[in-house]
Amino acid sequence: MPDPTAEHEPELLTITEAADVLRAPVATLRYWRHLGTGPNSFRLGRRVLYRRADLRSWIDAQADQSTRR
Repeated sequence: MPDPTAEHEPELLTITEAADVLRAPVATLRYWRHLGTGPNSFRLGRRVLYRRADLRSWIDAQADQSTRR
């Protein structure tokens, strides 16, 4: 049986990792977080984290929105 943790992408991403996924500067994610317009995020202790699935959903929503225009 294969090990489910082997070569598994982490579910929770730091703001730096999320910025890499979105190919956007960390400052942009901070600004979006301030405005409440970016992907869903939350604090765990002192760290801001993003769920990988939330990033994908937000990207898909942005793509859907741009095709409607």
